[in-house]
Amino acid sequence: MKETFSNIGVILTLIGSLGFFLFGMKLMSESLQKLAGSKMRQILGSMTNNRFKGVITGVLVTTTIQSSSATTVMIVSFVNAGLISLVASVGVIMGANIGTTVTAWIIAILGFKIKLSFLSLPLIGLSFPLIFSKLGKRKSWGEFIMGFAILFIGLQFLKESVPGIGGDSPALIYLAKYTDMGYISVFIFILVGTLLTVIIQSSSATMALTLVMTYNGIIPFEMAAAMVLGENIGTTITANLAASVANVSAKRAARAHLIFNTFGVFWMLLVFPWFLDAIDWFIQEKHGISILNTNLSSADFDSIKYIYPIGLAVFHTSFNILNTLFLFGFAPFIARIATKMVPDKGDDDESFRLQYIDSGLVSTGEIGIMQAQKEITTFGNRIEKMFNFIQKMKDEEKNKKFNKFLSKIAKYEDITDNLELEIAEYLTKISEGDISHDSSKKIRAMLKIIDDMESVGDAVYQLSKIIDAYRQHKSTFTEYQDEAVTEMFGLIKEAFEEMNVNIDKPFKEVDVAKALSIEKRINEKRNQLRKQHVDDLKEKKYKHKIGSIYSDIYSVSERIGDYIINVSEAILEYQETE
Repeated sequence: MKETFSNIGVILTLIGSLGFFLFGMKLMSESLQKLAGSKMRQILGSMTNNRFKGVITGVLVTTTIQSSSATTVMIVSFVNAGLISLVASVGVIMGANIGTTVTAWIIAILGFKIKLSFLSLPLIGLSFPLIFSKLGKRKSWGEFIMGFAILFIGLQFLKESVPGIGGDSPALIYLAKYTDMGYISVFIFILVGTLLTVIIQSSSATMALTLVMTYNGIIPFEMAAAMVLGENIGTTITANLAASVANVSAKRAARAHLIFNTFGVFWMLLVFPWFLDAIDWFIQEKHGISILNTNLSSADFDSIKYIYPIGLAVFHTSFNILNTLFLFGFAPFIARIATKMVPDKGDDDESFRLQYIDSGLVSTGEIGIMQAQKEITTFGNRIEKMFNFIQKMKDEEKNKKFNKFLSKIAKYEDITDNLELEIAEYLTKISEGDISHDSSKKIRAMLKIIDDMESVGDAVYQLSKIIDAYRQHKSTFTEYQDEAVTEMFGLIKEAFEEMNVNIDKPFKEVDVAKALSIEKRINEKRNQLRKQHVDDLKEKKYKHKIGSIYSDIYSVSERIGDYIINVSEAILEYQETE
């Protein structure tokens, strides 16, 4: 019984140590993303227009934020919004795999060779006042320093909680059974590395545990290398989980990550013994020590054990660099396989992307403006489709379909935010070049248009939440209210159709008279409904709560009409300044 409690204590201490490490890593990663986050989108947008730049971007971003999972999840979200192509995302993923090896080097050099744990408390003392600063950057730096300190406290606890080679630990005895079975042992430890990474959801934390186990002599170097291969597979689960609620393109990006990492492990297994010999030769050349020598006494091992984590970092880095070099030219092929793995089911997922402009490439003059106008036309069709979901939601009786529409509107709202940002940045870059006065005026009009379109997306999303609140409410609209909402939605639909006709034409040829007429009818309808609503409340035809929801629906609808007419008026302003 006493031994059982002791084992439980060891396991809980190990989990707690990993928790410290993970928390420190999370704090570091999140604070670095806050510090560099404003530039992160620009970096990813401007450097992913070809595979080579994509690889460099993946390395730089992952090295900066210290998390390949964060990079790949970011890439999945960008592919989801159509801001990065699938082939470009493969390049970034390759770079992220190389960038994540920096974490192993930091741990191997600073965590084992240099005792940084004694500096942890002074570092926390230094970061403490910064965390309470009102300045965002200063606070983020404080969080970064504290995260760094906590990470190494966790690593120190991890080293102390894992028993050494000289101990008679049950873990050592248990693992010893599976370390001398040839390739079967390799497969077992690949599986262990994969499962641990899936459970912990951090390849960096699993890598730290692997480094500590090698450092303490729990597992030989060969099995630690096999665990690293497993971690490369396990880390793809994070991106695939993130893509599970995303569109087809994002799912394909996640599958591409899985294909790339899995194929890398496959070819490595074919040359595994010879590759380890090469790593051993390299370490012997640099340090005069063989990391594959298992006939060492405890004393001899203790004197050189700091070399083992360095050897593992060399293995991790060389494997990921070689894997990228081997598969770099096959990125389009990997993208095609991912496309076949996740076929288009015929829904509207494929419309979630920039179709005519590339945020990393800027065409000059009229060509760029024409491309931007085509993208704005697609933007207009998207927000009209978004509003169509509102009309379907209103009358949908099945909860599953209703929730699907609600989810789609939320997704579209995120996409409209990204589209407005990307098109605005593209137009701004064009305006910085040598363009005509007419082109400059057209760009100003387009910037106003996409700003109002993004506002339409926000308002439609707000309307979806109001309708969701109505559905949760026990009461229902009166027949008059129901018909009034349907009529208002019909007018908004007309306004959308006219807006999209206008933005698709050359701006000089647009006649906004019909758009202004529809807007006038929307305002008159809103005024009529507002007056009737006040009268109905006085006569107590319905409760105040349902009346409030009803009022919100026609008010937000009228506001959508205002944003829509602003689009046509931006074109009118362009015409009047000629």
